[in-house]
Amino acid sequence: MNSVETLDAAPPSAPLLDLDLLRTLVAIAQTGNFSSAATVVHRTPSAVSMQVKRMEELVGRSIIQRGSRSVVLNEHGDMLLAHARRVLALNQNILSKFVEPMETGVVRLGASDHFTEQFLPKLLCQFGEVHPGIQVDVIVENSEVMVSKFRQQLLDIALISCTGSSYDGLEVDVIYREPLVWAGAKQGVAIERIPLPVSVWEEGCDWRRVALEGLEKQQRDYRVTFKSAYIAGQRAGLSADLAIAPLPRSACHGLVEEIPASADLPALPNCATGMLIKETPSSAVQMLAARLKSLKPSPRN
Repeated sequence: MNSVETLDAAPPSAPLLDLDLLRTLVAIAQTGNFSSAATVVHRTPSAVSMQVKRMEELVGRSIIQRGSRSVVLNEHGDMLLAHARRVLALNQNILSKFVEPMETGVVRLGASDHFTEQFLPKLLCQFGEVHPGIQVDVIVENSEVMVSKFRQQLLDIALISCTGSSYDGLEVDVIYREPLVWAGAKQGVAIERIPLPVSVWEEGCDWRRVALEGLEKQQRDYRVTFKSAYIAGQRAGLSADLAIAPLPRSACHGLVEEIPASADLPALPNCATGMLIKETPSSAVQMLAARLKSLKPSPRN
């Protein structure tokens, strides 16, 4: 008897995990709750809950930890998630061989650290599941550096921080806006110091410009005591109560909070994430740009 006949005759040794169940598991990991995951997989939250129950029955283990406001995977769920992503990617690769030619290519993407930290991981994960043949190479830099690289044609797409629809003479496609606010350490006292200690970005940064112009218009006594071109650096300085700074509202969490209006600091405009796209983009670049334009993030408050 040959090996094929042996395999055909052998009884199944274990149940099969349906691909729809695995897609739901990935959606839960990406969104952190059943409601958002249900939207991703086009099901109701109760159906998602039933799918989780079915997965737990099949693997014989609990796979999630339910919190009051979110759902996270436990160690068994993390193990299953790693395999789920591999299976879904393999399924996509198999189908692409028969259904339609797989789109391939490389996209050179530059992004600000704020966008990278908050939105990019989930977005690129979802993009990679749909377009496994497209490789996205990412660099994280401040807007001034990215604009320079873009002008040198070293980037296909650049996601920059701005306050309007232009930056240094370039027209940008604004894909996301949120309030720019004054922020400081939770229960900090930096706001009470004279002169006012301020943390800012590099020269040429729009956030720096509007913040300092506002303080000067108020004739507020201030001095720049902390500088960083990255959100992580700014948050570190603020957490230590070394200064206050203009930040996107979604960056105000943990040890950093928005300073209330009673502090009488100058009003700040909305900040924006703008996208620059090369003049003759490849189809791969166009696909990623379209995905970025469809972004509808929900900032943390």
